[in-house]
Amino acid sequence: MKLSSALATFAADPHAQLDLARVALLIAHDAYGQMNPRTYLRIIDRLADQLRPRMTGSLAARTAELSTFLFEECGFAGNTEHYYDPRNSYLNKVIDRQVGLPIALSVLSAAVGTRAGLNVVGVGLPGHFIAKAVEGTEAVLFDPFNGGQFLDPDACEALVGGVTGRPFEATPEALEATAPGLIVARMLQNLKTAYLADRSYSRAARVTYRLAQLVPNDPSQRRDLGVLLVQAERPGLAIDHLRHYLNAEPNAEDARDVQKFLSKALTEVSRWN
Repeated sequence: MKLSSALATFAADPHAQLDLARVALLIAHDAYGQMNPRTYLRIIDRLADQLRPRMTGSLAARTAELSTFLFEECGFAGNTEHYYDPRNSYLNKVIDRQVGLPIALSVLSAAVGTRAGLNVVGVGLPGHFIAKAVEGTEAVLFDPFNGGQFLDPDACEALVGGVTGRPFEATPEALEATAPGLIVARMLQNLKTAYLADRSYSRAARVTYRLAQLVPNDPSQRRDLGVLLVQAERPGLAIDHLRHYLNAEPNAEDARDVQKFLSKALTEVSRWN
C-alpha cells in the first residue's frame, strides 16, 4: 500500500478500515526514507505475540494488561519534556525512543491491542487523544499518554478542561471512536504545527501536501502548501496551489495576501528565464 492511495481511500471514506499503524508508518517514511515500515510492523506483531497469552478475563482486566505491558514493562510514555518534538508524531520514532504524543501512543496501543485480540480504537477529545477498548456494549477508556490510566466521563471532562481551559461535556457521542481518516488528519496536522513552529518550511510543505491529498476539497490546504513552498524557496511548485486557492475562494479575506505570495512566486520564476 502506498501512502497516496491510503490517503485517497480515506478522502473517499474517513471510516475506511485500513491498518492505522501501517498508514502511520507510511507517513513516517516520507520523513525517514531509509526506514522500512515492514520492520516496525514486525516489531508491533512481536509485541502483540507477547501480550496475547495474557488476554484473559474481563474487558477491564484485559485493558489493564495492555496498559501494564506497554507502559510499565515496555516503558512507553508520553513525552512531557519535549511535547512538540516532531519525532513524537512518527510511529517509528515512538517505537525507537519509547516516547510520543497522545495520538501516536494511542495508535500504538490500538495496533498492539487489536493484534493481541483486544478491540482498541482511538477517541479524539479536544486537546487530547485517548484510547478505548470495546467489546459489545462495554467500553473502557484509557489514556496512553499518562501510563494507560483508566478514565471515566468525569475524568475525561477534567482532562480536557485542564488541557484546553474550556468546559467539555463527555457525552456518549463525544466519547465515540474517531474515524481512522480523521486520526490520520490529526496526526498530519500535529506535524504541520510542529514544523511551522520550527520554521521548517520544506518539512511543513511536505506534510501539507499529504493533508491536501487527504482533504482535497479543502482549498485552505492548497493555500498553505503554496505559501509554504514560497517560504521554502520553491516558487515554481507554489504557483498552481496559490492559483487554485484564489480561483476557489476569490472573495476570501486573505485573498490579497495570497495574491502577494503568488506575485512573489511568479517574479522569482521569471528570473529563471
